[in-house]
Amino acid sequence: MATPAKQEIYKHLRAFAEHFAPPPPFSPHVEISDGLIIMMMRPSGRHDLAALRIERQLQPQLPEGIVATTSGDIEEAGLGQLRRPDVLVLPEAAMDTDAAISPRALLAAVEIVSPSNPENDYESKLHHYPRLGIPHYLIVDPRDGTCVHHWAIGVREGNAVYEARVPYVFGDRIAIGDWVIDTSELPRYSKEAC
Repeated sequence: MATPAKQEIYKHLRAFAEHFAPPPPFSPHVEISDGLIIMMMRPSGRHDLAALRIERQLQPQLPEGIVATTSGDIEEAGLGQLRRPDVLVLPEAAMDTDAAISPRALLAAVEIVSPSNPENDYESKLHHYPRLGIPHYLIVDPRDGTCVHHWAIGVREGNAVYEARVPYVFGDRIAIGDWVIDTSELPRYSKEAC
C-alpha cells in the first residue's frame, strides 16, 4: 500500500488528470504510475488494429457476462495507479460504474507495445499488474512480432509478481486460460514506425 504522502500525491495527480488535455500528437488519455502522469503518443492504426483483432477473437470464446473491450480505465488509488490497458477481459457488470474500473475485476489485460514507450509495458506494467491482481497479462509487440504471456501471481520479497512466463512469436496460438488468441492475424509495424 502507498504511504499517506504518496496517496496525497496521487490524489492531486488524479485531480489534475481529470482536467488535463494533452496537446497533439499525444493521446487524450493519460496514465498515472509511481507519482508521474504518463502521456502517451496517439496510437497508430496498426496498434489499434491489433487490439481490435484480439478483442474480436476473444469475444465469441467468452462465457455469458464476460466481455473483451478496448476501452476503459482501471484505477487502484491505494497503489497510485491509473492505467488504460489496450484490451480488457472482465465481467460486463464491472463496467457499470461512474468511476474507473477496479483492476481486481479483470481476468486478463493485453497491452500492444508502442514504439515510443515500450518500457511502459515491459517494465512498469509488468511490475504493477500483478500487484493490481490482474491474473493474466499478455504483451503483444508488433515491432518484432513477439508476445509474452505472464500469469500465476505469487509473492517475492513481499511483492506480488508473475511467476509464469511464456514467450511467443506472431503465428503462434496463445492459450490464456480457456481462450486462444491466433497471433497470425496481428499486424506488424513498418520498419519506419519502429
